[in-house]
Amino acid sequence: MSAFTFIAADVVAIVILVFGLYFPRHRRRDMLVAFLSINVGVMGVTYAMSTSDLSLGFGLGIFAVLSIIRLRSTEMGHEEIAYYFTAIALGLLGGFPSVTPWVSLTLMAVLIAVIAIGDHPKLFGRTRQQIMVLDQAITDEDMARDLLAAMLNATIHRVDIRKVDLVSDTTLCDVRFTRLPAIDGRTTESGDARIGDVTDGGTYAAPMSGGAR
Repeated sequence: MSAFTFIAADVVAIVILVFGLYFPRHRRRDMLVAFLSINVGVMGVTYAMSTSDLSLGFGLGIFAVLSIIRLRSTEMGHEEIAYYFTAIALGLLGGFPSVTPWVSLTLMAVLIAVIAIGDHPKLFGRTRQQIMVLDQAITDEDMARDLLAAMLNATIHRVDIRKVDLVSDTTLCDVRFTRLPAIDGRTTESGDARIGDVTDGGTYAAPMSGGAR
């Protein structure tokens, strides 16, 4: 199988990953060019290294440059890191024409399938993780759990109190929870409870009465 087949397979795979999976689910436009360019760049460098008499140090230097670029970029979530790594892996598989063709194509398909299943919106769709700020100084995790359960209308699985500020009377906590279907007869389109403007990974300030704002 020619090298062009590997290149074509990589292009098809990255298009499916970016435009078929990532963007419809996460809607972050600035990451599209990042995933596409890192994939094609890694594929080109890998193909050049596999077909030319280049030293190992040269190859390591190239990937060190890629790491520096990544470290100096804006912060990405864990899901986006998974897509980022998958884009690199697809580029590596597409850049080695000496690898058994069916092995390479199968691995590409497996990578796409893992992302498609693991990042599916319906997989634990009600489970959330948020960093929340309560406008009460709470040192007891059980008390924080009860307050958050009532505030979020959710089953609280874990609460980690990160910071208690007795001066400003606030509590910073990391909460993992599963939303209940409804609150006060109101539901979102997917059936999830909607409370204020709470978003995943966002910050929420509870009123002094302990109710939901």
